[in-house]
Amino acid sequence: MRELRIGIIGCGKIADGHAEVVKYLDGATLAAVCDREPLLAEQLAVRYGAGAWYGDVGEMLARERLDVVHITTPPGVHLALTQQCVAAGAHVFLEKPLALTAKESKALIDAVVAGGRQMTINYWPNFDPPAMQFKRMLADGTLGDPVHVEAFIGYDLAGAYGQALMSDPGHWVHRLPGKLFQNMMDHIFNRIVPLFPDVEPEVHAFAYKRREAVRGDGTDALLDELRVFLRGGNVSAYGSLCSHARPVANTLKVYGTRATVEVDFNNRTVVTSASQKYPSAVGRLIPPVQMASRYAAEAKKNLGQFRRHEFHFFAGMSKLLELFYDSIRRDAPPPISYSEILRVADVMDRVIEQAYPAQVEEDAR
Repeated sequence: MRELRIGIIGCGKIADGHAEVVKYLDGATLAAVCDREPLLAEQLAVRYGAGAWYGDVGEMLARERLDVVHITTPPGVHLALTQQCVAAGAHVFLEKPLALTAKESKALIDAVVAGGRQMTINYWPNFDPPAMQFKRMLADGTLGDPVHVEAFIGYDLAGAYGQALMSDPGHWVHRLPGKLFQNMMDHIFNRIVPLFPDVEPEVHAFAYKRREAVRGDGTDALLDELRVFLRGGNVSAYGSLCSHARPVANTLKVYGTRATVEVDFNNRTVVTSASQKYPSAVGRLIPPVQMASRYAAEAKKNLGQFRRHEFHFFAGMSKLLELFYDSIRRDAPPPISYSEILRVADVMDRVIEQAYPAQVEEDAR
């Protein structure tokens, strides 16, 4: 296995997850990290044993001869950094959102293709063990054809990331065209889009703010609840981003012509709904027993994964990077198709246009 030299640009909180995964991947070495705040780069390098740290991207790329660069900065600079990395001969692995707009996303992918490199985006929950199990069920026909999809993402405004966002009106998320929604929507639509036919879907978005204004600054303008209806061909979907429902959930439910399956990303379960096949009261007694049995089987499966050290938080990122690095070594297609990435970006643009029309119009000027 060819050893790949890995670099990271942007040494904020999410970079720790990238560095942790790379540290334990076979065939990869964290060679260098970079941040415009050199102290952050130095601290990340020390914590994860990176070979070098830098405060200037150009200097790092010139000195290190990196095979892959992870870009974990805010999305406003993703396009420029990708172009710089590709010019230096590096493949790129990008945090979501990919760019500020679908147009920028296409320009980014075009730059990668023109440079003869590969890229992918960190849709890591879609490569967690439950998501991979669901993909196998979809491929083997267990669900039949998708009829309707429900993707739900919860967000905790009182959590660590939420507090950082809500306490600082200058936080980079507030500067995104779609603000909080744009930072989180990938996790909704990258699950829905692959289940749709390759047609431009109808998109109807409804956004509002549920909490009361309390700070008297720019954070009060942040919308915190989003509902989206989509239809493409014979498949429909609901996408929800919810900041107030508890517990904070992260689920995908797919209603198929043969079966209905729910994936719970937080609890790491994949459960097929039980159906009533028996008459009268007996028919209503059996399905709950069947469901209890299925959840017990999921608990047993999770215990086995825990014992095999496959139950860590970023297991999906480990799998995604393993596949991406392998595609680089073999010069094979990347694990997420570029067409899928661009379809997600297009849906996100259309949602933002409906959720923040005044902001989009102002940015267009």
